[in-house]
Amino acid sequence: MRKQLIVLFSLCFLSIGLSQNQDIPESFSLDEAILYALENNRTAKNAVRDISAAEKQKWETTATGLPQLNGNIDYLYNIKQQFEGAVDFDQNGFIDFGARQSVTATARLSQLVFDGSYLVGLQSAKVFLEISKNAKEKTDLEIRQAVINAYGNVLLAEESVAILERNKVTLEKNLNETRKIYENGLTEEEDVEQLEITLASIVSNLRNMERLRDLAYQMFNITLGIDVNTKTTLTDTLPTLTFQNITPSLLEADEDITKTIDYRIAANDTRSKELLVKLEKSKALPSLSGFLSGSYLGNGEDFEFFTNNQTWLGIASFGFSLKIPIFSSLQRSASTQRAKINLEKSQDDLIEVEQQLKFQIASAKSDYQLAIEEYETAKKNLNLSERIEKKNQVKFFEGVGSSFELRQAQTQLYTAQQEYLQAMLDVITKKAALETILNTTN
Repeated sequence: MRKQLIVLFSLCFLSIGLSQNQDIPESFSLDEAILYALENNRTAKNAVRDISAAEKQKWETTATGLPQLNGNIDYLYNIKQQFEGAVDFDQNGFIDFGARQSVTATARLSQLVFDGSYLVGLQSAKVFLEISKNAKEKTDLEIRQAVINAYGNVLLAEESVAILERNKVTLEKNLNETRKIYENGLTEEEDVEQLEITLASIVSNLRNMERLRDLAYQMFNITLGIDVNTKTTLTDTLPTLTFQNITPSLLEADEDITKTIDYRIAANDTRSKELLVKLEKSKALPSLSGFLSGSYLGNGEDFEFFTNNQTWLGIASFGFSLKIPIFSSLQRSASTQRAKINLEKSQDDLIEVEQQLKFQIASAKSDYQLAIEEYETAKKNLNLSERIEKKNQVKFFEGVGSSFELRQAQTQLYTAQQEYLQAMLDVITKKAALETILNTTN
């Protein structure tokens, strides 16, 4: 029976583990990866929590100006009595203020009527919530860019491995044929050695690229917010994404700086500094609060406060409290001046951010345009390199070309292949960088 229970519990835990794994897709398009990361990336989830915390803080600040009800119970035992005496309470009993024991139960209802600091605090809570929302928007943009970069790096590694494997197969075939020609005395040993050198380099690069591919997948998983060793498959291809991301119209996109998230974050900082100035000024204003209090007092020589014999005296009162700041030895003035200085710094920082954003947008557009141009150039160079390499292969096996010339053509082809792959990736990543600065995902 015990073994059966162990097996049953094991199956239950296994089924739970499988159901959890089933929640993670095994394959992702780029759009699917972005949507998944925006919900599951750990930084994104914390940004959502920051908004929730800001909303709670906003209510926390609001609640300080709403009615507050507090209760208090005090028990007193006089070890040495200061005086003895009694005060008539009613026809049924009396209160003995010289009694050894006493209990006082009090309830106090208070309400803030006017406080300048509270009004500024409400405005600050709204600004803090807006800051949290803007931070979440910036986080989403950065996560989107990170996913695009990680996705592109995986595709680059996959394409590189595939090309290196094809090159390896071609070189092995050429090497085998050259060895046979050499064994028949129709070529020199140097021709075989040249191909062996090239093949060894390709094999080394292939092994390194396979390791980099594994690391690229791990980085992709981390960016999505899943276990680093999860087996994932990407459904988009590098050429397809490159074609989709060639959008010359983006180079003419609106450059309204005020729409960017970085400008709004800087503007929020300036707004918060303005509120700090108002806060310091409000400290010179009077504050008014009202209260309503009710108490019950019971005395006695013995502890009989929970019996029907105990006599209680009821007390009720209400009133107002007015606090008027008169003189602070210029402390409030210094605090206000310091807040104004910080505001002036923030205003200059906002102008600096505006200028930096204009430069960053211009730079990002230039980088994106260059990426498109280099992609077109790399595509042409690859086609030329492939033709040159094929011609040199024919010339070599026909005996009219040297192994050195063939190796040069092969090296040129391999370089063109990697430049073409990198050019495709640059189109994707440079566009993502421009979209992030412009605060657009179109």
